[in-house]
Amino acid sequence: MPDYAFETLRIHAAYDPKDHGNAVSPPIYQSAAFDLENTARAKRLWTGAEVGGIYTRVGNPTVSILEERIAKLDGGSAAIGLASGMSAISYVILLLGEGGGNIVAASSLYGAAQESLLHFFPKFGITTQFVTDRHDPQAYEALIDDDTRAIYLESISNPNAEIYDIEAIAEAAHRHGVPVIVDNTVATPYLYQPFKHGADIIVYSATKGICGHGNAIAGLVVENGTFEYSRERFPHLHELSWKLRDIDDNPRSPIDADPHAPIITALRCFHLEFIGAKLSPFDAYQVLDGLSTLIERLDKQISSTARIAQHLSNHPHVAWVRYAGLAQSPFHSLAERDFSHGAGALLSFGFKGSDEQIDAFIQALDVFSYHVNIGDFRSLIANPTHTTHTELEQEVLESADIPSNILRLSIGLEHVDDLIADLDHAFQLAFNEPAKE
Repeated sequence: MPDYAFETLRIHAAYDPKDHGNAVSPPIYQSAAFDLENTARAKRLWTGAEVGGIYTRVGNPTVSILEERIAKLDGGSAAIGLASGMSAISYVILLLGEGGGNIVAASSLYGAAQESLLHFFPKFGITTQFVTDRHDPQAYEALIDDDTRAIYLESISNPNAEIYDIEAIAEAAHRHGVPVIVDNTVATPYLYQPFKHGADIIVYSATKGICGHGNAIAGLVVENGTFEYSRERFPHLHELSWKLRDIDDNPRSPIDADPHAPIITALRCFHLEFIGAKLSPFDAYQVLDGLSTLIERLDKQISSTARIAQHLSNHPHVAWVRYAGLAQSPFHSLAERDFSHGAGALLSFGFKGSDEQIDAFIQALDVFSYHVNIGDFRSLIANPTHTTHTELEQEVLESADIPSNILRLSIGLEHVDDLIADLDHAFQLAFNEPAKE
């Protein structure tokens, strides 16, 4: 496909109706397996000499369309669709950290991601060093040692809505031959394209903004195809495997099999094959459907988020607002530099009241839904220390700057005046104030 604009690619990339029975919409290939036709073709398929369907656990045409489309949108060399955002994170960490090693990570992350780095991956010999000053690129570099396998952070953090100078962090990491993984879930490829800022691997929970309808669970990993994985730091990516043999039965390493996509090659041939957290064709179809309206949804959501953030910043019952789109945000200049379409539709604020008043506030909301999801077309609220980040110990929450009075808003497509009125009404009820005329 020619080098079309993002607006065109999110609808047309990686799909030609003539290849799918002239169906205008990508079909759902709801089949467990695909006919191999003959033994010669079977060998070509198993050795990668020919690309085609074998078994849906390792590849499916509907999923392939999504994979190719997201890779095109992010400017990557390859992508893989997985069953959830956490499977995307876990597969990448398990692959890069194979055999033991450490990850250098920002100290404020999505709760399950942070918990897994703290307590789950150490069971597999993979430890994490968390950066105390996560806004200082030199702080990441200072923690890199001979066993470091990657730097991991979010482009827009959840729930704090912080942004980082990923260009400077990547420059520091690359001086030591260390790749940078960016969770781009909140931003999506429309607002931010990490590869343009030096990142090497992107992970997504496509459940969120990419799909945007709260009806599918999906994960994606995208690779940029330019990072050189050294034999010293990543010996397993250079290890010959019979499973990756070529058509002449010569064993190959992931780097031999595809030097421009060794990460996706290894994930598909080993982790997806043996662990099996595959994205289903039906969920891939739903994500493709949501992706087609990504721009229109986010443009409206960001417009509403900016108004709500400004309104809350002037509210007497709000202690603070975290949103990089606000002029007073410490991240505002970075947002203007790197986020030309806006700083996302996620914000958090400090509730100036008791726990009981927080409970009453959430209970009083009518338009906002109390869901532990973000990026939905519905507007959502969550109290992270009791929901999405409740598994984290108090000292971890303090390091991540996630206080007990934080409330997270994900702004949807409702009329912004209705959303503001809903918040104001809930404040009135929570604080037993008379209704304004």
